[in-house]
Amino acid sequence: MTNPNSHPGAALSQDQLKTLVGQAALQYVVPGEIVGVGTGSTVNKFIDALASIKGQIKGAVSSSVASTERLQALGITVFDSNEVEALSVYIDGADEIDGQGNMIKGGGAALTREKIVAAQSRKFVCIADESKLVQTLGQFPLPVEVIPMAAQRLMRQFAAMGGQAQVRLNDGQPLVTDNGQIILDVTGLQISDPLAFESQVSQWPGVVTVGVFAFQKAQVCLLGTASGVKTMTF
Repeated sequence: MTNPNSHPGAALSQDQLKTLVGQAALQYVVPGEIVGVGTGSTVNKFIDALASIKGQIKGAVSSSVASTERLQALGITVFDSNEVEALSVYIDGADEIDGQGNMIKGGGAALTREKIVAAQSRKFVCIADESKLVQTLGQFPLPVEVIPMAAQRLMRQFAAMGGQAQVRLNDGQPLVTDNGQIILDVTGLQISDPLAFESQVSQWPGVVTVGVFAFQKAQVCLLGTASGVKTMTF
């Protein structure tokens, strides 16, 4: 599917691609229902587009404080996830996505809440630009939200797998998530079996959430390309 707003022949910037896929995601929003909304720069484009049809939806469930603030600033009601039994759709970006819809997420440090909202949604629609599409997950550093007292032991466990983990910093101090925990970013991994990897690492004591989304993978990916929006289904 090619977006009519695209301009074949003219090179689109990454920001323009994000705008295109954010607008394209509106077609998956079910009128009269509550929509699940993720976090990040691409999702911000979707939130801006969502404001144009805010009168047609009940509101949103958000995966981060940042997205909640943006939604509310645009006049969109935000519900607590505990108030909502199920969501028809969850719209979010990805740091990487493979050809089966498995993703790495958490570059924006919201992976735990993103996975929670994804789990209560019947459909996950990923919005991304084509630079995020990979053969095998692991080129992007894998985010893992952990309890601080377990950080060093978990870093050793990743080292035993061939990965190098480091604590994500913000202004020289460990970044603290919306949940009060810290993030390990792990490089050097080739995640050829995302489902098995997610299952294994999720069981390590001290891991809150691993940023592999295989159990909650995407059913649809709207990929921003030079020729418009490409729709991939899994």
